[in-house]
Amino acid sequence: MRHIAIILLCLTAFLTSCGDTENEFSSYRCYLVFQNDRHQDMTLASSLNPNAPGIFCRVSFGAKNGAQCYFFESNQGLSSYKTAMATDLQRSNIVGVYNESGVIVGYGNINFPATLYAYDSQCPNCYKDTGKPAYRLAMNSAGTASCKRCKREYDMNNGGIISSGDKGDKMIRYRAAAAGPLGTLTVTN
Repeated sequence: MRHIAIILLCLTAFLTSCGDTENEFSSYRCYLVFQNDRHQDMTLASSLNPNAPGIFCRVSFGAKNGAQCYFFESNQGLSSYKTAMATDLQRSNIVGVYNESGVIVGYGNINFPATLYAYDSQCPNCYKDTGKPAYRLAMNSAGTASCKRCKREYDMNNGGIISSGDKGDKMIRYRAAAAGPLGTLTVTN
């Protein structure tokens, strides 16, 4: 009986220790809280509807006419911006590995119920190779993001895996929660 217990213990250790492990969520710093119930941005709202998966929106932070703003760009061709309110400016938003390139949020269209994804807007492989946050991904209406430098395409509907191009890392993913299209969006690491 003791031999069987030892064999089962060794077998369990063997099965759980094999293979490369990869964390689902990034350890890069990211912190974004956007109250869409106050701002009412429809570009962002379109990507936060779990009943309309496959729409993704890049959220970035910058300045326009001297005011701090949130910028929104969807993979469906929509774009908009909202001026940051005083309560927004009290938060220390960190929007991706390079604070100006942003994060991409949206519900994937593969799983049911739909999964809310939040990705860094940088190409993970070019960033890893160079250490420079200069490789912003381009999105298309099919739900893929592509890099001009390395020519990889990533499937945003499927956890950010590489769908075309050389092998490498999948998109940098963060934790995300949304209280509906016109609720609060939270993205953290």
